Amino acid sequence: MSIQVVDRKLAVAPMMDWSDRHYRRFVRLLAPRTLLYTEMIVADAIVRGDRARLLDFDAAEQPLALQLGGCDPATLATAARIGAEWGYAEINLNVGCPSERVQSATFGACLMARPALVADCVAAMRAAVAVPVTVKCRIGIDDEDSYEFLLHFVDTVAAAGCDTFVVHARKAILSGLTPRQNRDIPPLRYDTVWRLKAERPQLAIVINGGIKTEAAAQEHWARTDGVMIGREAYHNPCFVGVLDRLAWPEDRDVLPVPAAVIEALEPYIQTRLAGGERLHAMARHLLGLYAHRPGARAFRRVISELGPLPGADFGVLEAAVAAAEGTPRLRLAG
Repeated sequence: MSIQVVDRKLAVAPMMDWSDRHYRRFVRLLAPRTLLYTEMIVADAIVRGDRARLLDFDAAEQPLALQLGGCDPATLATAARIGAEWGYAEINLNVGCPSERVQSATFGACLMARPALVADCVAAMRAAVAVPVTVKCRIGIDDEDSYEFLLHFVDTVAAAGCDTFVVHARKAILSGLTPRQNRDIPPLRYDTVWRLKAERPQLAIVINGGIKTEAAAQEHWARTDGVMIGREAYHNPCFVGVLDRLAWPEDRDVLPVPAAVIEALEPYIQTRLAGGERLHAMARHLLGLYAHRPGARAFRRVISELGPLPGADFGVLEAAVAAAEGTPRLRLAG
């Protein structure tokens, strides 16, 4: 199996309940080169569970990274090996999720307090796979939010062979805040991530958190190795397409209009419907396609009202486009 060269200049974050294969297949139409991530998948579930359900993806989703959650080096190594054999281009360890459920299993952001254990996990994963092993973390946790704390964590894990860190530029507060609040309330400290890159130039540092404009992305590209977009990529997916063309201007093509994206998705959606999946499982990820465009509300309304109904088919998406565009409901390719 050949190993892909992973370009991390632009990535879409792993997002629980959002970054499934349907969302990734959709975003790939807008952003041909952007690195995509799975949702966090618990390593033990991969080792013991339904691997096809957890890991299957469409080849068109590549480049695609698998994010793992866990804290046992042996289990993570086995899950990483399975993921690499499944065809993922990168294995990423989640050291950033602050949810209580994740903490109760002793992984996610709470692992930042145990850098030696993270280093052991990384070493075991690297020994098991040939693809890159990377870490996604915060800048700190609770009161441990000094630059020195972050640097010690990064240096310890880097010594185990990790040369790429995706850093959410907020600390995580492990008690008292929900995961959603942890994405908003702790202040963004981009300067901390910039300093880390300046002082550890040999490491690849990708910055994440609150990046919503082209100007912001360009500023971060000037100071780090890459930009990761999260919620903005979900609620305004065309923004990812714009950044994809800024990141790789030599490949610049015209960003497809929303109607053309829906048309291009038809073969995929029809195949999945024929396999027994419900339209809503796929269509829910499309709600932001017309974000900041005329017709956005009408588009969302049709999908929200008709998509969940039993027997809903591709015609719902045709009707949503017609409502957004203010045109008769016609076959898109007609």
